[in-house]
Amino acid sequence: MADAYLWIKWLHIIAVISWMAGLLYLPRLFVYHVETPSSEAKTEYEAAEVKLLRRIMNPAMIVTWLSGFALIVAIVDVSTEKWIFIKLLLVLAMTAFHGMCGKWRKQLAAGTCDKSGKQFRFLNEVPTILMIAIVGFVVFKPF
Repeated sequence: MADAYLWIKWLHIIAVISWMAGLLYLPRLFVYHVETPSSEAKTEYEAAEVKLLRRIMNPAMIVTWLSGFALIVAIVDVSTEKWIFIKLLLVLAMTAFHGMCGKWRKQLAAGTCDKSGKQFRFLNEVPTILMIAIVGFVVFKPF
């Protein structure tokens, strides 16, 4: 059992890193996308955004959730470890942000996105703040 737990934990960490990399990079691509006047560059950004979401972020998010659930089942006593519920709420917020990124990508491709580069720069900080809070709950288990 201990070996399986370590493999699941390893997989979870790799998936989280991959997901976070995408969540930190995609809004930056959106900044470049909205700020370029070149239609050729916009097309290139759209292709990069689609590849990032479909090939990296979506699979990484799914593996993060599945492996995270397996870890919870394996080691967390939910009757005493209340911190896990707040962590899960924060991960749900991260998942919602991921979903919003997908929505903004579609809007950018359709030319209907009303966000500015400045707004996307601000939104680029959301996953960082969520990550700091999530890691804090995992490490310190405050209650």
